[in-house]
Amino acid sequence: MMKRILFIPMVISFLLLGSCANRKITRIDPNQQIDLSGRWNDTDSKLVADEMLKDALEKPWSGNFSAKANRKPVVIVGSIKNKTNEHIDPITFIKNLERAFINSDNVSVVQSGAQRSEARDERNDQQTFSSEESRKQWGKEKGADFILNGVISAIIDQYKNKQTVTYQINLELTDLETNEKVWIGEKQIKKFIKN
Repeated sequence: MMKRILFIPMVISFLLLGSCANRKITRIDPNQQIDLSGRWNDTDSKLVADEMLKDALEKPWSGNFSAKANRKPVVIVGSIKNKTNEHIDPITFIKNLERAFINSDNVSVVQSGAQRSEARDERNDQQTFSSEESRKQWGKEKGADFILNGVISAIIDQYKNKQTVTYQINLELTDLETNEKVWIGEKQIKKFIKN
């Protein structure tokens, strides 16, 4: 009986070690689209950010602001809420949105949240520890003219071994001075999954 008790954990250990030995990892192009689970992924995040901001920048709000203020609008990307039942890191999507805005060269983007606090902490340290010529002054930050907020939601339809997941992304751009919504964008991604 004692031999059997010792034998079972040994067999389990060998099976676990054996399954790890067959694992193979291959580096791939980060731009290559791969859908393993059918869930929201990096390709969806990049695709949605690029398409939605292309639409946003083609609308008149940016040109109207530039004509009136004689400069590019300054945007801050606020919160993007995940209302799906999946874990979606909004930071990745926020960074894709910021990248698309900056790469357009039609909009300036300012820091938000924790990154802004970190920049202010650094500026505060410079007041004590940096030379007078190199220290950055207080009160020189660019204020945002517009804030972008949004939500990611999902609708799931399932029957037996088939499932569709429709991701709906809604973004709104709001004038910070007037609280007027100047652009509303919507994008859907629908995936069919068969197990």
